Amino acid sequence: MKADRLITDCRLATMVPGGEPYGAIEDGAILIREGRIVWVGARADLPDHQATEVDGLDGRWVTPGLIDCHTHLVFGGDRSGEYERRLTGVPYTQIAREGGGIASTVRATREASDATLTERALDRLKALTDGGVTTVEIKSGYGLDAATELRMLRVARGLEQAGKVRASTTFLGLHAIPPEFADRRAAYVDLMVDQVLPAAHAEGLVDAVDAYLEPIAFTAEEVARLFDKARQLGLPVKLHADQLRDGGGAALAARYQALSADHVEYISDDGVAAMAEAGVVAVLLPGAFVMLDETKLPPVQAFRDAGVPMAVATDCNPGTSPLASMTLAMALACMKFRLTPEEALAGATRHAARALSIADQAGTLEVGKAADLAVWDVTRPAELSYWLGKSLLHRRYQAGR
Repeated sequence: MKADRLITDCRLATMVPGGEPYGAIEDGAILIREGRIVWVGARADLPDHQATEVDGLDGRWVTPGLIDCHTHLVFGGDRSGEYERRLTGVPYTQIAREGGGIASTVRATREASDATLTERALDRLKALTDGGVTTVEIKSGYGLDAATELRMLRVARGLEQAGKVRASTTFLGLHAIPPEFADRRAAYVDLMVDQVLPAAHAEGLVDAVDAYLEPIAFTAEEVARLFDKARQLGLPVKLHADQLRDGGGAALAARYQALSADHVEYISDDGVAAMAEAGVVAVLLPGAFVMLDETKLPPVQAFRDAGVPMAVATDCNPGTSPLASMTLAMALACMKFRLTPEEALAGATRHAARALSIADQAGTLEVGKAADLAVWDVTRPAELSYWLGKSLLHRRYQAGR
């Protein structure tokens, strides 16, 4: 068998379900050709091969590269000053009335050049990739006008090559109502649905469409208009759903066969059942849960019982989740939501891939999938959600390199 690279003397957490915990192979090997896995298994079963490069890993653990399936990575400025004020007791509502909150990020993003947006996003992306991430989803939603939403998506597209990562871009035009449309929300929805999304799609900038369904954001009717347009354009959808109350977001996501419903702390039993029937992934975002000091937990046991896949992501954003570490997101998911370490790793690999509709390409160590791998200085995979702030990554492979 011809191969560009042999990875050997390693332990594999393949994350293929149905066998050993973590899909583990204690003494494994991987053959890679043209960026894809062409053989994986026990080293004793390694077929005859002609590998150009051989990487011995001294018994280290190899997992699929981590997948951060929910980020707002591209934005201008930061809101650390607001964070300080909130810690002294100033309520968010007062900060927002004074021009803070998402409005401040919108102003900063509109004012930033493409070069500045790229530079700052690459810095955050490097933190993720240094922590084992090989695939990242990136949303728009801090431009809230035609020009800036398109600029954000172009910057996000450019991060794939510049950051040496697989990137998936998501249109989030229905994130908030910008100040200039405060008294004309219907006109704003028309703009995003009828003009900006089609323009972004025509330019090849959109892999999926998202919206924020909450009383402080958009209604089910407004989101349905956007999702109908996405369906016309052949684009999959996902939804910020049931984060602050049960607004029927999960059921709406299920109705449109969404890739995922994200946050879902306040989801109802009916919403869980609808997600299970429609195959919608629940994306858990513990960073926002911690940052907002929430107490309402997502119904993890109900998801388990119903067979709803649970992904884990950082929700990296300047306001409610300034988190740029997938291993820390995994640790928080275990500590706060009571996921097991194996569930957390599955949520950052196999289920996250499904949430981005790339399960045929990534998320497990299997023949035919991209050789996007993370090599770890750990003695067992549970350490990935055990250590807080420790650098664990030994090496990262992107398409076999």
